[in-house]
Amino acid sequence: MLDKTYDPKEIEARRYPEWEQAGAFRAHPESAKPPYCIVIPPPNVTGSLHMGHALDNTLQDVLIRWRRMKGDDVLWQPGTDHAGIATQMVVVRNLEQEGIGLAVEGAARNDANKKLLNREEFLAKVWEWKAFSGGTITGQLRRLGASCDWSSERFTMDDGLS
Repeated sequence: MLDKTYDPKEIEARRYPEWEQAGAFRAHPESAKPPYCIVIPPPNVTGSLHMGHALDNTLQDVLIRWRRMKGDDVLWQPGTDHAGIATQMVVVRNLEQEGIGLAVEGAARNDANKKLLNREEFLAKVWEWKAFSGGTITGQLRRLGASCDWSSERFTMDDGLS
């Protein structure tokens, strides 16, 4: 028996992973079908998606799904951008709240900086932030129902890309 009301949270949370695992959104470059591709302008890993992203991605998804229905081999390329300076500012601000500073010239350990990070330690923190924030962004896109080819997801700092 069907429920009186449609509960999208319950249905979508179950269906989307099924579609993703089945490869419903994957491109097949070896196909003889006409190719069609959209690369998502990569959102910065400095935060989360906003309404402008939601609108832009919805419009892209409409085009992608229409081309799939026409029979084209479609790639909707997801990814995120490192946004170097902005990401550095976010990570430094987060570290400062933990009493951690950067071991740069003139930096001294004091009450504000109980610990100083060298370059390698700082880069490790940046990659931790990318995993957290980038995961938030891709989770938001999945929650929106975006039919991206997640197997082709890229980050602007991936090996071989930048």
